[in-house]
Amino acid sequence: MIVNSADRTTPALLTTKPTWLISQVAAHAHAVVAGRLGEAGARGYHIRVLAALAEFGPASQVGLGRHAEMDRSDVTVTIGELASAGLVRRVTDAGDRRRNVITITDEGLARLRELDGILSAAQEEVLAALSDCERSVLAGLLERLLERASGAARDTRRREETQGTRQQRARE
Repeated sequence: MIVNSADRTTPALLTTKPTWLISQVAAHAHAVVAGRLGEAGARGYHIRVLAALAEFGPASQVGLGRHAEMDRSDVTVTIGELASAGLVRRVTDAGDRRRNVITITDEGLARLRELDGILSAAQEEVLAALSDCERSVLAGLLERLLERASGAARDTRRREETQGTRQQRARE
């Protein structure tokens, strides 16, 4: 589609860059998902925590943060919200009294199914311009990029840890 330069608000230099396009689509997708979840009185963190508990079972707050890819303080707030609504149960770990074990309730499973339906509707809205085949190709490409980014992040952490160890040895 050719757009008259007077109608454009973003420089062409940017609109030809896949990274810029990905970030714009991600912002749109986030707004759609957040809006739909908000209408249902939920947040993205709620579905993350409920999905992690449903898939991986009871977990400590730290473990839940890892599964849901959330910061510890966000996990704590989210668990408080979900526990207040009766969607999760928080119990002190018998083996380590300093730790809580979080379990999803039957109400939490029902809420997760409801939120999954809402998330599916948001996916339909965001991806409406694509055929099923195109959606599958897009998901595959994004997974490949994410795997590479995750591997690169792991490699960077390892290098930093190795460098820190070397610096520590040099000081000793």
